[in-house]
Amino acid sequence: MRNSDRLPPRELPKRRSGRHRNPLSFDNWFGTPTLIMAVPGTAEQARDADGELIGARMADLVRAYRPEVTIRFGHTEGHELGIGEALADLEESEGRPLAGVVVPLVTAPHGGTNAAIEAAVAHTRADVRVTEGLGPHPMLAEVLHLRLAEAGFVRADRMRLISVTARNTTMADGVVVGAVGGEGAVGAAGVTAVLLAARLGLTVLPADLENEASIEQVVAQLRQGGSQRPVIAPSALGPEVPPRYLADLAERHGARPGAPLGADSLLGKIAALRYAEVLNSLGVEQPPTAEELPAPVGSRHRPES
Repeated sequence: MRNSDRLPPRELPKRRSGRHRNPLSFDNWFGTPTLIMAVPGTAEQARDADGELIGARMADLVRAYRPEVTIRFGHTEGHELGIGEALADLEESEGRPLAGVVVPLVTAPHGGTNAAIEAAVAHTRADVRVTEGLGPHPMLAEVLHLRLAEAGFVRADRMRLISVTARNTTMADGVVVGAVGGEGAVGAAGVTAVLLAARLGLTVLPADLENEASIEQVVAQLRQGGSQRPVIAPSALGPEVPPRYLADLAERHGARPGAPLGADSLLGKIAALRYAEVLNSLGVEQPPTAEELPAPVGSRHRPES
């Protein structure tokens, strides 16, 4: 006969591991360090079409995935809302293994952004770790697809959106994924180009937006394959590529410019993933001791009197 005076054993939720584990989860025994997003360029450059700061918009989007974390942003250039200001008061202290995690808001390795972050960390002595950028990542191809569809250059069927066709435009028959940051960035854009080509059923090639010869070569390659309406789609949030520069570049090569990625919920999710990756690696490197773990609670774990 069951003793009704005793509570049933407490069943703790089982944590998934392996391939079915939520990639946004992390070992939070050491708390939640501040998440700092490093926005390339100045605050003046890093504004969207509505005049809102991309960093502020991205902070709101990332907060949807990490509501328990303090989120800041800072620009790598200029004096307004700089990255140094965002890293303030994040010095090393006892009782916590890490004060913050810096996520560069670039889609590929970017020397200028990385150098600015390193200089700011050294100057402020912030106890932080710097993650990789937002790319390469499969979700970047989806964001590029969305921007091209919004401009009416491609169909939006794969995203389960209403197909939008802007006035006085025709569908693209070839796409250049424009990279910013040098050879490493072009390599990352190549991964995105392959994924985007699979979504669109079009020829998609990567090119260096900062190298006129690279753009000329890739556009010529598209035209040799029969493309008459190529589009240059920048794989960048926006501050890295001045709009006037992109428009002039496209005009010189007989192409049409696409819109930069801007702030997007999928990019916010990638930033949250980068944050979780660093915290999980830290948990592996510095596992908690028995004394650091919280004491279990419940009827079966009452302290001895």
